Amino acid sequence: MENLLVKDNPLFLPLNKDKTVYDGFITVQDRDLRMRIVLPPDHQLKRAKLHCCWQLRHLLRGYEHIVKQRLQQSADLVSFILELKTVLEVGLKSRPESRSIPPPQYYSQLISEMETLGWDKLLFIDTEFRMLRMKAEDSSARQHILTIKLKSKHPAEAPECSADLPIPLTLTWTAQSTLEQIHSQFLLCLQSLAEFWDVLDEIDTKTWILEPEKPSRSDTMRRIAIGNNISIKVEVDPRHPKMLPECCLLGAEHVVTPLRNKLNANMHLWNPDSSVLHNLRDVLEIEFPSPATHEKSDFNVECGICYSYRLEAAIPDQVCNDPHCGQPFHQACLYEWLRALPTSRQSFSIVFGECPYCSKPITVKMAAQKS
Repeated sequence: MENLLVKDNPLFLPLNKDKTVYDGFITVQDRDLRMRIVLPPDHQLKRAKLHCCWQLRHLLRGYEHIVKQRLQQSADLVSFILELKTVLEVGLKSRPESRSIPPPQYYSQLISEMETLGWDKLLFIDTEFRMLRMKAEDSSARQHILTIKLKSKHPAEAPECSADLPIPLTLTWTAQSTLEQIHSQFLLCLQSLAEFWDVLDEIDTKTWILEPEKPSRSDTMRRIAIGNNISIKVEVDPRHPKMLPECCLLGAEHVVTPLRNKLNANMHLWNPDSSVLHNLRDVLEIEFPSPATHEKSDFNVECGICYSYRLEAAIPDQVCNDPHCGQPFHQACLYEWLRALPTSRQSFSIVFGECPYCSKPITVKMAAQKS
């Protein structure tokens, strides 16, 4: 047994003449893991004690009961170590992230980089010291968060970085790069988007936003209330925020048509040196309702079918075109309502029927399927 033990585990050796204490390394998937086994005088594995290094303890998390069972049932030390290796291989396959536990240099490197960057920039770090959240502030004092997922071979491997941005986050990394350099690149990225966020912040503070309900820094769209059951959806280009945005007027056709005509006729008046909101006022020849002049409840008109304003994330965006009705509906509600009526007809994805309130003609497209 002794020869077989040394042959399979040349770094795992007895420490005394009685061979009741073994210490050293076992190798699993090219990784050397330190452990010690203390046997009783009769060499019975049932009463043996197993001491593991922290890496081995981490890999055996969740498999402790199997290891205890193997100690009770294995015929000898060689058989136990073979079965222990099998358990470790299974654990590595089920937890790929455990295959590469960082060496001590990883942690000293991380601490050194954080001291250079400044601990005040750190918002969060997980228990494995793999994921960090760093804070950053742009020129308008807006707060941003950079999430960094470090690889076990940091800094030789590039980390995964993400943030709430309207454009892809592209950061350069070499084996000599540091967290301070990543943070500096992130600040430059924020600076390049400052004008974009200035545009949207003005819209958010000076108008009533119907969608999104809680805008994030990555959102480029705003649906702005113009009046009762009429709004405009604007899509701002993050790289050219002061240029004419993509616009879509929503509401009853008899109200939308005059505004669409103004938009088309006045498009040439758009001035990139002025704010987007100021340009929209001039081009549409309107004043937008604002928190200073109106309550948001003035525009939160319930759906005429389900009697609620929000249906999951959707708000009523289908409106009866009859000037005397103008009742709003959720797209999904109106579609299901019309489809259930025998008098309605469908052509491809459009259903033709009658308004549930005034019985005048109304149409709706099939609600988009959620992926």
